Amino acid sequence: MLLVLLSLAFYFTFAYHLERTDFIKLLALFTALFFLCFKIVQFEKWNFKFILVVGIIFRLIFLIAEPNLSQDFYRFIWDGELVSQFMNPYLNVPNTLIEQSDLGIANSQELYNGMGSLSAKHYSNYPPLNQIIFAIAALLGGKSILGSVIVMRGTIILADIGILYFGRKLLKNINQSPHLIFWYFLNPLVIIELTGNLHFEGVMLFFFVWSLYLLSVHKWQWAAVVYACSISVKLVPLLFLPLFLKHFKLKKSISFYAIIGGASLLLFAPFYSTEFIANYSKTIGLWFSNFEFNAGLWNIIKYTGIQFDAKPWELIKTYGKITPIVTIVAVLLFTFLRKNEKLPVLITSMLWVLTLYYFISATVHPWYVIFLVVLTAFTKYRYAFIWSSAIVLSYFAYSIGDFKENLWLLTIEYVAVFSFLIYELVAYRNKT
Repeated sequence: MLLVLLSLAFYFTFAYHLERTDFIKLLALFTALFFLCFKIVQFEKWNFKFILVVGIIFRLIFLIAEPNLSQDFYRFIWDGELVSQFMNPYLNVPNTLIEQSDLGIANSQELYNGMGSLSAKHYSNYPPLNQIIFAIAALLGGKSILGSVIVMRGTIILADIGILYFGRKLLKNINQSPHLIFWYFLNPLVIIELTGNLHFEGVMLFFFVWSLYLLSVHKWQWAAVVYACSISVKLVPLLFLPLFLKHFKLKKSISFYAIIGGASLLLFAPFYSTEFIANYSKTIGLWFSNFEFNAGLWNIIKYTGIQFDAKPWELIKTYGKITPIVTIVAVLLFTFLRKNEKLPVLITSMLWVLTLYYFISATVHPWYVIFLVVLTAFTKYRYAFIWSSAIVLSYFAYSIGDFKENLWLLTIEYVAVFSFLIYELVAYRNKT
C-alpha cells in the first residue's frame, strides 16, 4: 500500500504539476514510477483484483488533467467537431478552414492555436474508427475542450481494461503466465502516454489483442472483423498481414484477408471522396520523408552523412524511400522463413518485424513503443520493457526551445535497448 500511495503522489504530480520543459523533474518522476511499478507487480502479481483496482485508480488521477506532454488532443477534438457536423476531416487542412467565418466549430480558435502550426498545415492522418471516437467525444463533451478530453480519456481507460481482460485469457491459451499482462497494465509509459496524453494506441491494441484471443479459440472470421477495427484506429497492424499467410495456409488466408478488406472498406466508406486517397496518402508519406524524432539508425546515417557534407533534408527524403522497401523485405522474410502456423511463433514474428521497423524509422515517438510492450507480454522477450523506461530520455528535446535532440541521451537509450536485446538473444540461444 505504501508503494501504491507513493505512485499516486507521483502520478498526481505528473498530471497537475509538471511542465514538459522541466526535463529533470520529468525524468525523476518517470524513474521513480518505473521502480514502483516493478515492485508492485513483483509483490502482487497473483492478486488480479488488487492490480485491476490500482491500475484504474492510477488512470483516474488524470481524468480532469489537460495533457502536458502532447498537444495532439487539440487536433483530435478539431477532427471530432468536423465529423460530428458531417464534414469530412480528410478534405481540408485547418489552415484553410479557420479562415471561414461560418465554420461553426466550438472553441475553433483555441483548438487551432493549440494543435500547432505543423498539424494545422496537414490533412488529418487518423483512420475512420478513430475519427468516430473523436466525434463521439465532441458530441458528449458539451462543446467543452475538457469535456471532450474526459470522454476520450474514459474510452482509453476502458480499452486498457479490455486489454487486461483479453490479454490474460490469451496468455492462458498459449500456456504463459497470465500475470505478464500486468507489465502492460501498470507500465508508467502506458498510463502517462495513453490515459494522460490521450494517444489512441491503447484502443488499437484493445482490438488487436481481442483479435489474437479470438484466433486462439479458433474464431478466425470474427478475429478478422476485429482486426479490421484495429487497423481503422491506427494503421500499424497492416504491417503484420502477410504473416498470416503461413498461419492459415493459402485458402483460409484469402478468406481472412477478404473479411479484413471488406470490414475496412465499410469503415472507410463514409469518408470516401475523390480527394480522400490523395490527401491521406500524402499525409502518411510525410512520416517517411519529412519528420524525425528519437531515431536510431537514421541518426547514425545522418551524423555520418553530415561529416561528408551531405544535406540532412536531402538525406531524409532518400532514406524515406528506402525504409519502406527494407520493411517489406523483412516482413516477407518473416512470412516465408518462420513457422508462423503456431500462434506464439506468429506473435514473436510480429514483435521482430515491428522492432526492426522502429529501429530503422526516422520517427519513434514514446507511445509507439507501447505496441512492443504488448507483444513482448506474449513472448519470452522483455527488451521492450527496458525501452519503455529508457525512451523518456527522448523528451529532453521538449526542454529546448527549438526542440533540439540530445544525441548523447538517445545513444544511452538505444545502447540500453540493444544491450538487453543482445543479452536475451544470447541467453535464449544458450538455453536451447
